[in-house]
Amino acid sequence: MAFPPGFLDELRARISLSDVVGRKVALKRRSGAEYAGLCPFHNEKTPSFTVNDKKGFFHCFGCGEHGDAVGFVMKTEGLSFPESVEKLAREVNLPVPRATPQERERAERASTLQEVVEQAARWFQKQLRLPVGRHGLDYLRGRGLSDQTIDDFRLGFAPDSRDGLLAALKREGATIEKLVEAGLVIQPDDRGREPYDRFRGRVTFTINDRRGRAIAFGGRVMGQGEPKYLNSPETPLFHKGANLYCLDRARVAATKDQPVIVAEGYMDVIALHGAGFTGAVAPLGTALTEGQLGEMWKLADEPFLCFDGDNAGRRAAQRAAERALPLLRPGKSLRFVSLPAGDDPDSLIRARGPDAIHRVLQLARPLADVLWDMETDGKPADTPERRASIRTALMAKAAEIGDGTVRSAYRDEFTQRFDKAFGRRPPASGGRWQGNRRPFRGMGLEPPAPFAPGTAARMAGSDLDSSRSERVLLGALIDRPPLLHVVADELRHLEIENPELRRLESALLDFLAEAPSIDPAAEEALGGEPLEERLLAEHLQRCGLDRVAQMARVKARELFREKENEAWIDRWRRIAGHLVKRKAAAAQLSEAKQAFAADGSEENLRDLEAALRQHKEVAASETG
Repeated sequence: MAFPPGFLDELRARISLSDVVGRKVALKRRSGAEYAGLCPFHNEKTPSFTVNDKKGFFHCFGCGEHGDAVGFVMKTEGLSFPESVEKLAREVNLPVPRATPQERERAERASTLQEVVEQAARWFQKQLRLPVGRHGLDYLRGRGLSDQTIDDFRLGFAPDSRDGLLAALKREGATIEKLVEAGLVIQPDDRGREPYDRFRGRVTFTINDRRGRAIAFGGRVMGQGEPKYLNSPETPLFHKGANLYCLDRARVAATKDQPVIVAEGYMDVIALHGAGFTGAVAPLGTALTEGQLGEMWKLADEPFLCFDGDNAGRRAAQRAAERALPLLRPGKSLRFVSLPAGDDPDSLIRARGPDAIHRVLQLARPLADVLWDMETDGKPADTPERRASIRTALMAKAAEIGDGTVRSAYRDEFTQRFDKAFGRRPPASGGRWQGNRRPFRGMGLEPPAPFAPGTAARMAGSDLDSSRSERVLLGALIDRPPLLHVVADELRHLEIENPELRRLESALLDFLAEAPSIDPAAEEALGGEPLEERLLAEHLQRCGLDRVAQMARVKARELFREKENEAWIDRWRRIAGHLVKRKAAAAQLSEAKQAFAADGSEENLRDLEAALRQHKEVAASETG
């Protein structure tokens, strides 16, 4: 049975290879998305079998077995290819398409159209190198593109001729009907008029599908003319809202942990790739769509949106933020890159080099910041009515989020920010409960309503404590890098909240992956400047985190005074363990508060009281 290629791509994107393999093999995480275990295909005592979730394959260095999730099920369960596909599809609730005669006909027609588009791509490339394409070639070289880059991205030129492409492809056997269906030729409504080429007098950009096959084109006009950029229309091969420019390349880059960056234009994407950011993509003449957001989230949990640093770019970022709200789910969001006014990624790279992109990525802002700014920037808040308007707008934004957990988290976030920004004060009544909600007798606690007086201050204090602990824990590791790998597993489970510190944590784990030979018993770690410490310092400097690292190190030295490694490790683990418990208790308390605010039932009250007690017990148990 033949499955449509798009179906198999979707299946592989939905399943977790480590989950599939983990049913048969005891896997242990090595780093990031990589796991190791004993090979199920031959007897071994030392693990040589690896699984990589991002790359989507398993490999045994002992016996050479290699494959994806479908192949693993076939090899371990004795199923055929169709049986394995259907088994995995059932597990992720993905309907298995059945090939009807109509579907087979559509597949054959799409294959024929793809061949026509491929012929057009080769023809456009050839024209660029002929005298007729000199104007286009000069333009591309003037934008800083090398001949190798021009060929690599399959850039071409459409001569300013009414039927240049039409005549060339007809000679190769293509029919006018196929050329029209592929979006290469326009057939006037008046059938008495001759069809003509869609792209004329333009540099052409070949658009591929997610498998790297040419399916459409973008064209930039040379000289004066409208529109400046022209894309292929919707065709059986090409759906603008479901694809991205260079998506095929970004899929490969994402397996190598490259950041996924969304820029506005084709030249921006090519410039980013040339600067080493091979996860760059761009929408295809439209604002970001739900389908494109879904494709991005298959590659990265938090893609970077890098729009031009002008008013149009800011409006595009705001539209993307609003479009994303109904689609957010735990772990999936966006980060927004602010470029200098008047710059785009292409101009920034040409003026300041790839390091400028590294810097703006490090300063990327979370989605919550963008939404907050949209509803507060430039809006007066000098009266209760105006403040109420701002708060209502913020809560309306949160209400658009489809996932209940994320929606609740955004309500909490906006409440905290609102209280902090506008200085809420407790009422003269002392904050008594109204209606049928009874007070917390003898507990000395204020009501846990969403906008309860003092809530923001208490939660802000809790956040500060968490950030302080996170900073100390990371600083301690920077101060004694030979012990980094001893506590690496605990470090990965800290779930650092502070964005700046989260980047620092990621840099430490990257360093550990690059320098696995660090010896935890190295005596020189206690004096002088050992090799590991110097290498780590250089790594953090390259990441632009040296200032953050130094501040964290100073904080850690105020607390970590143990000379012996074992005592140092014990203290680090105690602080880390308490931090994890504190975050879990805070999350439980927040959830209980929201539940009671929505429904003041006796059951929700008991849950809230229990969460409050747990929160107090964890806070009271803090040591060191």
